[in-house]
Amino acid sequence: MSPPVAPAAEAAGPVRGVFITFEGGDGVGKTTQAALLEEWLAARGRTVARSREPGGTEVGVLIRDIVLHHRGEIAPRAEALLYAADRAHHIEHLVRPALERGEVVIQDRYLDSSVAYQGAGRVLGRDEVRDLSLWATEGLLPDLTVLLDLDPALARARLVADDKPFDRLESEQSAFHDRVRAEFLALAAAEPDRFLVLDASRGSADLATDIQGRVQSLLDAHAEKAVGDAD
Repeated sequence: MSPPVAPAAEAAGPVRGVFITFEGGDGVGKTTQAALLEEWLAARGRTVARSREPGGTEVGVLIRDIVLHHRGEIAPRAEALLYAADRAHHIEHLVRPALERGEVVIQDRYLDSSVAYQGAGRVLGRDEVRDLSLWATEGLLPDLTVLLDLDPALARARLVADDKPFDRLESEQSAFHDRVRAEFLALAAAEPDRFLVLDASRGSADLATDIQGRVQSLLDAHAEKAVGDAD
């Protein structure tokens, strides 16, 4: 694996905010936990920018429609490049400006999803896909990545219960989703300081409590660093 890159607080350029991402397979509850965290932070007076990939910008919405809902075949490398294009535009126009304003950015999926889905799921290679995203984002990594881990069979049952049409990735076979899950766990093991891994079969309230505790510690450390830099 390529060496870790500096998190948001240390990446190139004046970044003052905190960057938090949610990762995991489809159906693990990322959107629910991102919404709960946004509500918790807002209640404590923090300005929050919440987004997603793909689709966090107008350009991203167009790319999302292609990569998730296009009915024809998309070559795996083309798929990886489309995700990277969305990410480059999203970071440039939404995420980095919010961080520079000192906001907390909460994002549903980021580069770890590309490594898991295209690198492992599509078998394109971890390092190649990761390096592509790091180039696209000028090396920006999250300060915290919450990985919601769940057996793909259980996650699929949740999706079926939602009674919504599956997108292109959700429709992949179980072996694909097994590779994705294994890669997410491998990424977390390689960067334990950045990742918080939680069992997504637990209740949403319990998960939210654990996430809030880790985020509070992150915010406290971020505030201490800001004071130290000012001295």
